[in-house]
Amino acid sequence: MARLKDVAQAAGVSIATVSNVLNGTKAVTPEVERRVLEAIARLGYHPNPHAQSLRTGHSRTFGLLVPDLTNPYFPALVQAVEATARAHGHALLVMDAGNEAEREAEALALMANYRVAGVIWVPVADRGTANGHFPIVTVDRPVAAYDAVVADHRQGGALVAQHAFDLGHRRVGLLSGPRALPSAALRREGFLAAAAGRLDVVWEREVPFSSDLPPDVVARLAEPECTLVACANDAVAVGVLRALRSANLRVPEQVSVIGFDDVPWADFVEPALTTVRQPLGALGADAVTMLQARIASPELPPQRLTLPVELIERRSAARPVSIRVAGDDARTRPRPSPPRVAASDAPTGEGDGRPALHTEACG
Repeated sequence: MARLKDVAQAAGVSIATVSNVLNGTKAVTPEVERRVLEAIARLGYHPNPHAQSLRTGHSRTFGLLVPDLTNPYFPALVQAVEATARAHGHALLVMDAGNEAEREAEALALMANYRVAGVIWVPVADRGTANGHFPIVTVDRPVAAYDAVVADHRQGGALVAQHAFDLGHRRVGLLSGPRALPSAALRREGFLAAAAGRLDVVWEREVPFSSDLPPDVVARLAEPECTLVACANDAVAVGVLRALRSANLRVPEQVSVIGFDDVPWADFVEPALTTVRQPLGALGADAVTMLQARIASPELPPQRLTLPVELIERRSAARPVSIRVAGDDARTRPRPSPPRVAASDAPTGEGDGRPALHTEACG
């Protein structure tokens, strides 16, 4: 069985350096970290987490607290975090707040009782606080006092508006997410800024991040008066596909649909969903790396890392096909067409090219 000193010898570093890589107790260069991790994998070294905890007084377990595991965005994020944490020798304690602040507070207290080394946290709301005495990195929904890794939601909203304009759409509907959440608010801001003077937002509704659309939204979609619907996330887009199908409106021939997130099943619905891809793999990996850095250097000011997003073009959005309706102030309406059978019922809820990143110290 490989020992710590065998890993150090194979990597050409000291035992203390191997320990720093495993425990995240001191920063090392990317090259040194790579050599150590390759040596661990090659030798099949498995540290004893219980022995490490007794020896160092530090847990080898990270906590991960998400607001809603029924939202497919978050299981995908859990997978990304777990893969990087495991590669660094950390176990992961995952808890679900159920979109309730009280459950969230209980989960954080429980993680403190388990003496986790640190927590990666997606808050239920952007004003959340944690009383546990452990390092915290927030993901997707930054809180001022803590480190944060976020996608560029404003850029994503702008990409949706730009794509709609480039396809030739001019009359659009907007289903924006809960504005109390920074991610939803920024997507909306980016969309409206890019749409100004180019797209006519004929209606807008604020909806939850869910495929279960409110009745008034379903009714609105039966008479959309637009050629494209921009959705708060992919789950909302699935609800829109379902509502349009029920109204015998074809996608994208009569109404185009664009989502946000690019969750794993986005290309399995019918038609495959045009959407904005969040770099889930990078978000998870960078959250783990940032948490390790925070554990090693607790005195540093809060940091924020913003990752770029990209538009993924599939078949749910296309150039509009419309006809002029007499006596209707020259407005265009979708051309009637027979319904098409589609299988777009997918789970409810919210990749990895990585151009230049933006990092900044917070307040």
